[in-house]
Order: sequence, then structure tokens, then C-alpha cells
Amino acid sequence: MTLPCIAAARHFHFDSHVPLVIGAQRFGWIRRRDAERLLRWPGVFECSSLAVRIHPRFDHCAARTEALAPVVQTLAAEGVITGWRDEQYAVRNAFADAPMAWIERAAARFFGTNTYAVHVNAYVPGRHAGVAPQLWIARRSVLKATDPGQLDNAVGGGIGNGYGVLETLAKECWEEAGLPPWISRQARYGNTLHVLAEIPEGVQAEQIFIYDLALPAGCVPRNQDGEASGHWLAPVAQVMRAIERGHMTVDASLVSLDFLWRAGCITSADCEGLAALREPANE
Repeated sequence: MTLPCIAAARHFHFDSHVPLVIGAQRFGWIRRRDAERLLRWPGVFECSSLAVRIHPRFDHCAARTEALAPVVQTLAAEGVITGWRDEQYAVRNAFADAPMAWIERAAARFFGTNTYAVHVNAYVPGRHAGVAPQLWIARRSVLKATDPGQLDNAVGGGIGNGYGVLETLAKECWEEAGLPPWISRQARYGNTLHVLAEIPEGVQAEQIFIYDLALPAGCVPRNQDGEASGHWLAPVAQVMRAIERGHMTVDASLVSLDFLWRAGCITSADCEGLAALREPANE
């Protein structure tokens, strides 16, 4: 049976959305009912039943950024876009690409543009061969804009303006778990997963870079920025129960499952469908 988190990661109906187009390329997915809201700005968007196109006269990044800003601000003031972060995210189809525009982070899900995140499986290795590792699990603050109070990976965060993958990893390791650079530098790349999902805010189109970080016994993560209310060390069975019961966020569930699979703690049958998330969703 496919776990709910894996099903949720690809719960997406293409016919309920229209592409956000810049030039000749798609850069996002917008719900049809949200696309209708954009008819108010005919000078910014060319809207049809097939696509929402940013007007071609905005022919460079700065012009698109300037044109989109008042749209986003209006939709936020009306409560359509929620969870304002005052942080800019790039509109682009690959992490290494030059931005086509910059938008408020909270608007990325309204427009369904690609976002990028780093998650870290902090764990304590088994003391002997054949003994399963234990995972450090965090509980999100009840004040978080998304998934308040749910369980999470020890470390995880979106990659913001001006940050690379490893820079974000180091920043989030300190902010979310109090882990200094000399420890965070020991993290090792594990995998990349791709999520395309319908969520209350719109569309989550996210690429998650997964890293694994072995922590020595006695090293206890301690949150620094108020985004987590605590951490604890959990055995595999406890992590799996939290995932199966939906107590952990979808992203964190996927990241934990990927680690447990690669570590040999679970089989492919225990995480059926996870392998497909290693590739972007096909239309």
C-alpha cells in the first residue's frame, strides 16, 4: 500500500491548472480559479483557458519582478496569498538557471513556481553492525505559517535569495538545531526528491536536496530561531508510526523514508512509489 505522504507528493490534476508561461516556457502551475483572479491585471498577464502568460513586453527579470510585485501585494492584502515571509524567491525551472523574476516567497505556491529546499536527516548510528540508526525528530512551532505543530526533520528549510545548497544547509543546521559549522560540514548528500502537489495555498512544486548527518552520542539538537519547539531521538519503529499516521509533514516523511530505505531499515515494499519521486513529475 502506498503511504499517504507518497500519494500526497504527486496528488496533482493537470486539467485543474493552467501553466504560467514566460516566453515559450512553462514556469509554474496556477489553479484555474486563481487564474481567473489575474484577469484584473490585463497589462501584466495574457490569460486564456490554456495558459497565463506574463506579458511579453516585460522582457527581462527586473521588469517582470516590478510588474508582479503589486499583484502579489494586492492578493496578499485580500488574503488570497497567505504566510507572508518578506523573502524573495526566484522564478526558474532549474536551481542553476538565471531567475526569470523574483517574487515574495509566499506567492510561489499561488503561481506554482519551482522552489528548492534542503532537509537533513540527523541521526545516531547503531552501536554495532546490524543495529538500526535512530533519527532526531523535531516538532514544528505552533506559530509556523505552514504545518504548525507537526513533526519534522531535525533540520530543513527553503533555499532563499543569495544562498546555495551548502550555505542553506549550514544556516539551517545552526538556526534549527544549534549545530555549528564544524558539525554541519560533515553532512553527506543522500538524494533529491521532486514534489508536485495540490495544497491549500495552491501548488507545491519543490525539489528537496536530502543530506544525512551522523551526530555523536550526546550531541543534542537545540533550536535557535523559535521555529521548532523541541527535538528527540526516535527509533525506526517510532518514525514509521509517525509517518503512517500522518503526524509528520509530507516533506519530512519523504526525507525520512528515503534515509531509512537507503540505510536498509525498510524495504522498497514499505515505501512503494518513493523511487518515482526521484524524477520530476511528467505531464
